[in-house]
Amino acid sequence: MLLMTPTPSTTRKNMVWVPGGTFWMGSEDFYPEERPVHQVAVDGFWMDTQQVTVAAFRRFVRDTGYVTTAELQPDAADFPDADPALLAPGSMVFTPPTGPVPLDDHRRWWSYVPGAQWRHPEGPGSDVGERNRHPVTHVSYLDACAYAEWAGKSIPTEAEWEFAARGGLDRMPYVWGDADEPHGRPGGNVWQGLFPWQNLEEDGYAGTSPVGRFRPNGYGLFDMAGNVWEWTRDRYTASHAESDKNTAPASSCCVPRNPVQESISDDSEHLARRVVKGGSHLCAPNYCNRYRPAARQGHTEDASTGHIGFRCIIRETT
Repeated sequence: MLLMTPTPSTTRKNMVWVPGGTFWMGSEDFYPEERPVHQVAVDGFWMDTQQVTVAAFRRFVRDTGYVTTAELQPDAADFPDADPALLAPGSMVFTPPTGPVPLDDHRRWWSYVPGAQWRHPEGPGSDVGERNRHPVTHVSYLDACAYAEWAGKSIPTEAEWEFAARGGLDRMPYVWGDADEPHGRPGGNVWQGLFPWQNLEEDGYAGTSPVGRFRPNGYGLFDMAGNVWEWTRDRYTASHAESDKNTAPASSCCVPRNPVQESISDDSEHLARRVVKGGSHLCAPNYCNRYRPAARQGHTEDASTGHIGFRCIIRETT
């Protein structure tokens, strides 16, 4: 499909310059996949101040006729063990239980809903309604890349994203510093209460929130913690130590510069898992304390959910 590209004068609108530099990537204090802490250097780049919104994604679809992966018929050969009734276009939707449940099986709160997609985030009968300023969801990594190409931009690497999220606060656990809740209040749209059944909504939102409703970080970037997870370019590995790009040997004098994990040794999966960063409105300390710059998870690049979105960057010098 031929994608129409905006003129250069429009591509930097609502973006800020992230100056680049050397920082400590990862964390030793939370989850194994965030280890080891290591130094990385990145060059400067422009980054969207906000997550790509429903309104922005709608303009992309209107201009190009793009069809997202959630709207395509799944190939039965890719899902040999799937219920045939579920082999229909759709996406994963959060369906909270009515009371406490064991936290060892995500199927207790996630359901594949035929018909769920970016226009119908809760499935057939739902719509985006007044959510034009909310981050678009139910977009796969492939969808994010298509949007970025149309916009004349790119998807950030994991290192670029983490450097930007820290906002100059190197080695701090949160984008706003060292406290879980700055000034005793939620610093972003994350879960308050006992996940997955008790949402106290102390931040004012049960689901996604309009972009830019919480204080930006030191670089002027909004929602780098919570609201929705964000796609990055890197292939997922179980830890930084397993990456051949992100880390240098302990004896090395060199700091990796602009690393990106493009390949992994195990190609058994049909499609790659990409790193998602930043956590979402479903992240809670009792289950998923991942609304932190170092936090990372892997998600299959052709899959989509109601809590993953993205933002874009432009790589160039000032």
